[in-house]
Amino acid sequence: MIRLATLQDIDEAEKIYDEVLDYEAEHGTTTNWVKGKYPTRKTAEKALTAGTYYVGEDETGNIFGTVNLNHIQPAEYSNIPWTMEGEGDEVLVVHTLCIRPEYRGKGYAKEFMAFAENLAKEKGCKVIRLDTWEGNEPAKKMYPSLGYRLAGDTLFFFEQVIWETLVCYEKQMK
Repeated sequence: MIRLATLQDIDEAEKIYDEVLDYEAEHGTTTNWVKGKYPTRKTAEKALTAGTYYVGEDETGNIFGTVNLNHIQPAEYSNIPWTMEGEGDEVLVVHTLCIRPEYRGKGYAKEFMAFAENLAKEKGCKVIRLDTWEGNEPAKKMYPSLGYRLAGDTLFFFEQVIWETLVCYEKQMK
């Protein structure tokens, strides 16, 4: 089940970020995120305050991941040759999709994406856009398998913290 996060979920969200970054420090990164810089508790709190932060719970009530779904397109998106039209609230943007290491490979990221698509349709969005680090091979395989079109890549100063090339995807909502 995916639901809007509450204040009580923030401690768990922070733990998930730390678990992911600790796992990647040991096994190699797929996110290129930096512990203590992004994502952090403040990342979760900001999205919670905006009313755009969601958590996923498994059948036992444990939180398996988090995501921020809003209409905020990073400035660098202007460098991408998008082919699907949409401006402002017509575009749902997927940010910081994060799955706990022990839940990876079990379809939970796809569950979040299905939720995002349903939310986009409910909100009347024309398109979903998202980005991922160029080295995130699992995400670069998953998004096209879900019908997302590779729109391009560009250098980002991600969250004013990390210089990196991000690969961008889009999907038309019907």
